[in-house]
Amino acid sequence: MKAIVLVRDGAPREAFEFQDVDMPICSPTQVMIKVSHFGLNYADIMARKGLYNDRPELPCVLGYEVVGKITEVGSEVHGFEIDDLVLGFTLFGGYAEYCATEAMGVVKLGAGTNEAEATALGTQYCTAWYSACMMMNLQKGDRVLVHAAAGGVGTALVQIAKMKGCEVFGTASAPEKLDYLKEIDVDHPINYKTQDFTAEIKRILGKDRLDVAFDPIGGSNYKKTNAVLGSGGRMVTFGASEWSTSKGGILDKIKLAFGFGFMHPIGLLMKSKSVIGVNMLRIGENKPTYLQTCMKEVYDHYQKGVLKPKVDSIHSATEIDKAHQRLEGRKSIGKVVVKW
Repeated sequence: MKAIVLVRDGAPREAFEFQDVDMPICSPTQVMIKVSHFGLNYADIMARKGLYNDRPELPCVLGYEVVGKITEVGSEVHGFEIDDLVLGFTLFGGYAEYCATEAMGVVKLGAGTNEAEATALGTQYCTAWYSACMMMNLQKGDRVLVHAAAGGVGTALVQIAKMKGCEVFGTASAPEKLDYLKEIDVDHPINYKTQDFTAEIKRILGKDRLDVAFDPIGGSNYKKTNAVLGSGGRMVTFGASEWSTSKGGILDKIKLAFGFGFMHPIGLLMKSKSVIGVNMLRIGENKPTYLQTCMKEVYDHYQKGVLKPKVDSIHSATEIDKAHQRLEGRKSIGKVVVKW
């Protein structure tokens, strides 16, 4: 089968090669999927640049979610049949024509499902659901900040927060992204390139502060966000995209660490604050029932029309470099998708 293989760190045109590789083996607890679409996530950018510790050794095949039809069902798997259209959470291996993945991380898709949209329901919407519903337990009236709100996870977080009756603040970096935030009912769109988001939040709230924040950027952004959280405030940090602009050396690591600032349990206790880190790779590996719950809830709300993924662009597999450039260049609004 064909696969897009990451062979070296660096720019996408030089980092990937199309190769003929062996078909994966479907274990008793897995299903084999003939991939029609797969999605890109910012972790793919970090992995391509050699900045993601969980990446397998080179050469390897990236990819966290795929959509396609089942071609083989493991002997211990129940509830799936050949030719079922499914969404699969893949824990790497998604940039290929076929992918074997654990059935616990697979959900059936109804006939006529938009397959490009469905890719967003994997890593991005599950990250948002796990963070907002299972970890933060958003409440009606919560004042919620979503960083990178025009991205895939950001869009999902905004939709979930609005579903819960929250007041939503969203940051983005360009006028067209701010327009998009208005379209998805963000109450307070903020251009972090032209405005100090902390000053703007304080201006809007006066003496009040935020209840919840979601931060995929990390570094100094985390410390600034923490400053506008009130007593009882909760924050989810689920990425460190600030790290992607570095060269990955020891000085860059020190700079990133100092950017986060110093956290101590006593400080959290005195202000009744909480900080939770979310990595869906770890949830998929160690708590597969949690992942299964997220996928089922997300797809159920998608079918009801409550969750509505935004597809930014669809690229052919031969355009993997353009897809990566689109996402890395922060030009995308919603999900970047690749189609075989």
